[in-house]
Amino acid sequence: MEDSTLNITSIITDTINTLFSNLFSSIDNNIYSLLDDITFIDTSIISDSIFQSILGMSANEGILIISNILLFGLLLYYSANRLISYFTGSEIQNSKSFIFRLIIFGIFMNSSYFLCEQIININSLISLSIRNIGELVYNKDICFSSFVTELNSFISISDNNFDLFSVDGIIRSFISFGLFNLIFSYSLRYILIKVFVLICPFAILSLIHNKTKWIFSAWLKILMSLLLLQILISLILLVCFSFTYSKDMISKLMYIGCIYALIKANGIIREFIGGISTNTTNPISNFKYFLGGK
Repeated sequence: MEDSTLNITSIITDTINTLFSNLFSSIDNNIYSLLDDITFIDTSIISDSIFQSILGMSANEGILIISNILLFGLLLYYSANRLISYFTGSEIQNSKSFIFRLIIFGIFMNSSYFLCEQIININSLISLSIRNIGELVYNKDICFSSFVTELNSFISISDNNFDLFSVDGIIRSFISFGLFNLIFSYSLRYILIKVFVLICPFAILSLIHNKTKWIFSAWLKILMSLLLLQILISLILLVCFSFTYSKDMISKLMYIGCIYALIKANGIIREFIGGISTNTTNPISNFKYFLGGK
Protein backbone atom coordinates (compact mmCIF):
# COMPACT_ATOMS: atom_id res chain seq x y z
CA MET A 1 0.00 0.00 0.00
CA GLU A 2 2.78 2.39 0.95
CA ASP A 3 4.74 1.44 -2.17
CA SER A 4 1.75 2.20 -4.42
CA THR A 5 1.25 5.56 -2.68
CA LEU A 6 4.90 6.42 -3.17
CA ASN A 7 4.69 5.41 -6.81
CA ILE A 8 1.64 7.63 -7.39
CA THR A 9 3.37 10.55 -5.64
CA SER A 10 6.50 10.01 -7.71
CA ILE A 11 4.50 9.87 -10.94
CA ILE A 12 2.63 13.10 -10.09
CA THR A 13 5.89 14.86 -9.15
CA ASP A 14 7.65 13.70 -12.32
CA THR A 15 4.66 14.79 -14.43
CA ILE A 16 4.61 18.27 -12.87
CA ASN A 17 8.38 18.62 -13.31
CA THR A 18 8.12 17.54 -16.94
CA LEU A 19 5.26 19.96 -17.64
CA PHE A 20 7.10 22.93 -16.12
CA SER A 21 10.36 21.93 -17.78
CA ASN A 22 8.62 21.88 -21.17
CA LEU A 23 6.89 25.18 -20.38
CA PHE A 24 10.10 26.97 -19.47
CA SER A 25 11.93 25.47 -22.48
CA SER A 26 9.14 26.63 -24.78
CA ILE A 27 9.22 30.13 -23.30
CA ASP A 28 13.01 30.28 -23.66
CA ASN A 29 12.94 29.14 -27.28
CA ASN A 30 9.98 31.16 -28.55
CA ILE A 31 9.36 34.23 -26.42
CA TYR A 32 12.52 35.77 -24.98
CA SER A 33 13.91 36.62 -28.41
CA LEU A 34 10.79 38.77 -28.88
CA LEU A 35 11.59 40.59 -25.63
CA ASP A 36 14.62 42.19 -27.29
CA ASP A 37 12.50 43.33 -30.24
CA ILE A 38 9.83 45.05 -28.14
CA THR A 39 12.31 46.55 -25.65
CA PHE A 40 15.12 47.95 -27.79
CA ILE A 41 13.08 49.95 -30.27
CA ASP A 42 14.28 52.26 -33.01
CA THR A 43 12.63 54.34 -35.73
CA SER A 44 11.19 51.19 -37.31
CA ILE A 45 8.42 51.35 -34.69
CA ILE A 46 6.81 54.24 -36.59
CA SER A 47 8.17 53.67 -40.10
CA ASP A 48 5.54 51.23 -41.38
CA SER A 49 3.23 52.59 -44.06
CA ILE A 50 0.01 52.02 -42.08
CA PHE A 51 1.24 54.03 -39.09
CA GLN A 52 2.47 56.80 -41.38
CA SER A 53 -0.93 56.92 -43.08
CA ILE A 54 -2.71 57.22 -39.72
CA LEU A 55 -0.44 60.00 -38.45
CA GLY A 56 -0.10 61.71 -41.80
CA MET A 57 3.05 62.67 -43.67
CA SER A 58 1.60 65.98 -44.91
CA ALA A 59 -0.95 68.55 -43.74
CA ASN A 60 -3.81 66.93 -45.67
CA GLU A 61 -3.33 63.36 -44.45
CA GLY A 62 -4.33 61.32 -41.41
CA ILE A 63 -4.45 62.87 -37.95
CA LEU A 64 -2.73 66.01 -39.26
CA ILE A 65 -5.98 66.92 -41.04
CA ILE A 66 -7.79 67.06 -37.69
CA SER A 67 -4.89 68.98 -36.14
CA ASN A 68 -4.93 71.61 -38.85
CA ILE A 69 -8.69 71.99 -38.52
CA LEU A 70 -8.20 72.57 -34.79
CA LEU A 71 -5.42 75.04 -35.62
CA PHE A 72 -7.83 77.03 -37.77
CA GLY A 73 -10.46 76.73 -35.02
CA LEU A 74 -8.02 78.24 -32.50
CA LEU A 75 -7.45 81.15 -34.86
CA LEU A 76 -11.20 81.77 -35.10
CA TYR A 77 -11.56 81.43 -31.33
CA TYR A 78 -8.81 83.98 -30.69
CA SER A 79 -10.24 86.36 -33.31
CA ALA A 80 -13.66 86.21 -31.66
CA ASN A 81 -12.14 86.80 -28.22
CA ARG A 82 -10.11 89.74 -29.55
CA LEU A 83 -13.23 91.30 -31.04
CA ILE A 84 -15.20 90.84 -27.83
CA SER A 85 -12.35 92.30 -25.76
CA TYR A 86 -12.73 95.63 -27.53
CA PHE A 87 -16.25 95.93 -26.07
CA THR A 88 -15.64 94.35 -22.65
CA GLY A 89 -12.15 95.64 -22.00
CA SER A 90 -10.95 92.19 -20.89
CA GLU A 91 -7.30 91.23 -21.32
CA ILE A 92 -6.37 88.41 -23.65
CA GLN A 93 -3.13 87.04 -25.09
CA ASN A 94 -1.07 89.56 -27.10
CA SER A 95 -1.86 89.38 -30.82
CA LYS A 96 1.76 89.30 -31.98
CA SER A 97 2.60 86.57 -29.48
CA PHE A 98 -0.38 84.49 -30.54
CA ILE A 99 0.32 84.82 -34.28
CA PHE A 100 4.00 83.98 -33.72
CA ARG A 101 3.08 80.87 -31.74
CA LEU A 102 0.45 79.93 -34.31
CA ILE A 103 2.99 79.98 -37.13
CA ILE A 104 5.92 78.37 -35.30
CA PHE A 105 3.98 75.62 -33.54
CA GLY A 106 1.86 75.09 -36.66
CA ILE A 107 5.08 74.23 -38.52
CA PHE A 108 6.25 71.97 -35.70
CA MET A 109 2.84 70.30 -35.57
CA ASN A 110 2.99 69.42 -39.26
CA SER A 111 6.51 68.06 -38.71
CA SER A 112 5.38 65.77 -35.89
CA TYR A 113 6.55 62.59 -37.58
CA PHE A 114 10.04 63.97 -38.20
CA LEU A 115 10.38 65.30 -34.63
CA CYS A 116 9.27 62.03 -33.03
CA GLU A 117 11.46 60.03 -35.41
CA GLN A 118 14.54 62.02 -34.34
CA ILE A 119 13.74 61.72 -30.63
CA ILE A 120 13.31 57.93 -30.94
CA ASN A 121 16.47 57.67 -33.03
CA ILE A 122 18.60 59.58 -30.49
CA ASN A 123 17.22 57.44 -27.66
CA SER A 124 17.95 54.28 -29.66
CA LEU A 125 21.52 55.36 -30.44
CA ILE A 126 22.27 56.06 -26.75
CA SER A 127 20.86 52.67 -25.76
CA LEU A 128 22.78 50.92 -28.52
CA SER A 129 26.02 52.67 -27.51
CA ILE A 130 25.65 51.41 -23.94
CA ARG A 131 25.07 47.85 -25.13
CA ASN A 132 27.99 48.09 -27.58
CA ILE A 133 30.27 49.01 -24.68
CA GLY A 134 29.11 45.84 -22.92
CA GLU A 135 29.76 43.76 -26.03
CA LEU A 136 33.33 45.07 -26.22
CA VAL A 137 33.96 44.43 -22.52
CA TYR A 138 32.20 41.07 -22.07
CA ASN A 139 32.48 39.70 -25.64
CA LYS A 140 28.79 38.84 -25.69
CA ASP A 141 25.56 40.48 -26.81
CA ILE A 142 23.95 42.62 -24.12
CA CYS A 143 20.37 41.52 -24.58
CA PHE A 144 17.68 39.37 -22.98
CA SER A 145 18.48 36.35 -25.17
CA SER A 146 22.03 36.25 -23.84
CA PHE A 147 20.72 36.90 -20.34
CA VAL A 148 18.48 33.81 -20.49
CA THR A 149 21.29 31.74 -22.00
CA GLU A 150 23.43 32.73 -19.03
CA LEU A 151 20.62 31.63 -16.71
CA ASN A 152 20.24 28.25 -18.37
CA SER A 153 23.96 27.59 -17.99
CA PHE A 154 23.68 27.25 -14.21
CA ILE A 155 19.99 26.47 -13.63
CA SER A 156 19.23 23.60 -15.97
CA ILE A 157 15.67 22.95 -17.11
CA SER A 158 16.19 19.66 -18.91
CA ASP A 159 13.61 16.93 -18.34
CA ASN A 160 16.10 14.69 -16.53
CA ASN A 161 17.15 16.91 -13.64
CA PHE A 162 14.64 19.77 -13.30
CA ASP A 163 12.82 19.69 -9.96
CA LEU A 164 10.14 22.33 -9.43
CA PHE A 165 10.02 21.60 -5.70
CA SER A 166 13.75 22.17 -5.14
CA VAL A 167 15.37 25.52 -4.34
CA ASP A 168 16.68 25.76 -7.91
CA GLY A 169 13.22 24.94 -9.26
CA ILE A 170 11.54 27.63 -7.17
CA ILE A 171 14.18 30.21 -8.10
CA ARG A 172 13.90 29.31 -11.77
CA SER A 173 10.11 29.57 -11.59
CA PHE A 174 10.23 33.05 -10.06
CA ILE A 175 12.82 34.17 -12.62
CA SER A 176 10.83 32.78 -15.57
CA PHE A 177 7.57 34.35 -14.43
CA GLY A 178 9.44 37.57 -13.72
CA LEU A 179 10.75 37.62 -17.28
CA PHE A 180 7.29 36.72 -18.54
CA ASN A 181 5.96 39.69 -16.60
CA LEU A 182 8.47 41.89 -18.41
CA ILE A 183 7.03 40.75 -21.73
CA PHE A 184 3.60 42.11 -20.78
CA SER A 185 5.10 45.30 -19.34
CA TYR A 186 7.32 46.06 -22.34
CA SER A 187 4.56 45.13 -24.79
CA LEU A 188 2.37 47.74 -23.10
CA ARG A 189 5.23 50.24 -23.36
CA TYR A 190 5.63 49.44 -27.06
CA ILE A 191 1.97 50.18 -27.75
CA LEU A 192 1.92 53.33 -25.59
CA ILE A 193 4.90 54.79 -27.45
CA LYS A 194 3.01 54.46 -30.73
CA VAL A 195 -0.11 55.98 -29.16
CA PHE A 196 1.74 59.00 -27.79
CA VAL A 197 3.51 59.55 -31.10
CA LEU A 198 0.08 59.66 -32.73
CA ILE A 199 -1.15 62.39 -30.38
CA CYS A 200 2.03 64.45 -30.86
CA PRO A 201 0.30 66.96 -33.21
CA PHE A 202 -2.35 67.71 -30.58
CA ALA A 203 0.30 68.08 -27.87
CA ILE A 204 2.23 70.62 -29.95
CA LEU A 205 -1.00 72.39 -30.83
CA SER A 206 -1.69 72.93 -27.13
CA LEU A 207 1.41 75.17 -26.88
CA ILE A 208 -0.33 77.91 -28.86
CA HIS A 209 -2.63 78.93 -26.01
CA ASN A 210 -1.37 79.67 -22.50
CA LYS A 211 -4.24 77.79 -20.87
CA THR A 212 -3.47 74.52 -22.65
CA LYS A 213 0.34 74.42 -22.41
CA TRP A 214 0.11 71.88 -19.58
CA ILE A 215 -1.09 69.28 -22.09
CA PHE A 216 2.25 69.39 -23.92
CA SER A 217 4.20 69.16 -20.65
CA ALA A 218 2.24 66.07 -19.59
CA TRP A 219 2.60 64.47 -23.04
CA LEU A 220 6.35 65.09 -23.20
CA LYS A 221 6.90 63.77 -19.68
CA ILE A 222 5.06 60.52 -20.45
CA LEU A 223 6.75 59.97 -23.83
CA MET A 224 10.22 60.62 -22.42
CA SER A 225 9.61 58.28 -19.48
CA LEU A 226 8.65 55.51 -21.92
CA LEU A 227 11.70 56.10 -24.11
CA LEU A 228 14.27 56.63 -21.33
CA LEU A 229 13.25 53.28 -19.87
CA GLN A 230 15.14 51.68 -22.74
CA ILE A 231 18.39 53.40 -21.70
CA LEU A 232 17.93 52.37 -18.05
CA ILE A 233 17.28 48.76 -19.11
CA SER A 234 20.53 48.79 -21.11
CA LEU A 235 22.41 50.04 -18.05
CA ILE A 236 20.84 47.40 -15.81
CA LEU A 237 21.74 44.62 -18.26
CA LEU A 238 25.27 46.03 -18.49
CA VAL A 239 25.62 45.73 -14.72
CA CYS A 240 23.97 42.28 -14.66
CA PHE A 241 26.53 40.90 -17.13
CA SER A 242 29.37 42.24 -14.97
CA PHE A 243 28.69 39.62 -12.29
CA THR A 244 30.53 36.31 -12.37
CA TYR A 245 27.77 33.74 -12.13
CA SER A 246 28.26 30.23 -10.85
CA LYS A 247 26.05 27.52 -9.40
CA ASP A 248 26.23 28.82 -5.82
CA MET A 249 23.23 30.36 -4.05
CA ILE A 250 24.65 33.90 -4.06
CA SER A 251 24.81 33.93 -7.86
CA LYS A 252 21.23 32.70 -8.12
CA LEU A 253 20.03 35.39 -5.71
CA MET A 254 21.93 38.02 -7.70
CA TYR A 255 20.11 36.81 -10.78
CA ILE A 256 16.77 37.31 -9.01
CA GLY A 257 17.97 40.80 -8.04
CA CYS A 258 18.66 41.57 -11.71
CA ILE A 259 15.17 40.49 -12.70
CA TYR A 260 13.56 42.66 -10.03
CA ALA A 261 15.73 45.61 -11.04
CA LEU A 262 14.38 45.25 -14.58
CA ILE A 263 10.82 45.02 -13.26
CA LYS A 264 11.29 48.12 -11.09
CA ALA A 265 13.00 50.13 -13.87
CA ASN A 266 9.77 51.85 -14.88
CA GLY A 267 9.14 52.90 -11.28
CA ILE A 268 12.66 54.33 -11.05
CA ILE A 269 12.09 56.46 -14.16
CA ARG A 270 8.80 57.69 -12.73
CA GLU A 271 10.55 58.72 -9.52
CA PHE A 272 12.92 60.92 -11.54
CA ILE A 273 10.72 62.55 -14.16
CA GLY A 274 7.22 61.21 -13.61
CA GLY A 275 5.30 59.57 -16.42
CA ILE A 276 3.02 56.59 -16.74
CA SER A 277 3.34 53.12 -15.25
CA THR A 278 3.72 50.09 -17.51
CA ASN A 279 4.03 47.60 -14.67
CA THR A 280 1.66 44.65 -14.63
CA THR A 281 1.30 42.12 -11.82
CA ASN A 282 4.42 41.01 -10.00
CA PRO A 283 6.01 37.59 -10.79
CA ILE A 284 4.98 36.05 -7.46
CA SER A 285 1.35 36.87 -8.20
CA ASN A 286 1.73 35.38 -11.68
CA PHE A 287 3.20 32.21 -10.18
CA LYS A 288 0.39 31.90 -7.60
CA TYR A 289 -2.23 32.53 -10.27
CA PHE A 290 -0.66 29.89 -12.52
CA LEU A 291 -0.89 27.35 -9.69
CA GLY A 292 -4.56 28.20 -9.16
CA GLY A 293 -4.19 30.63 -6.25
CA LYS A 294 -6.12 33.85 -5.76
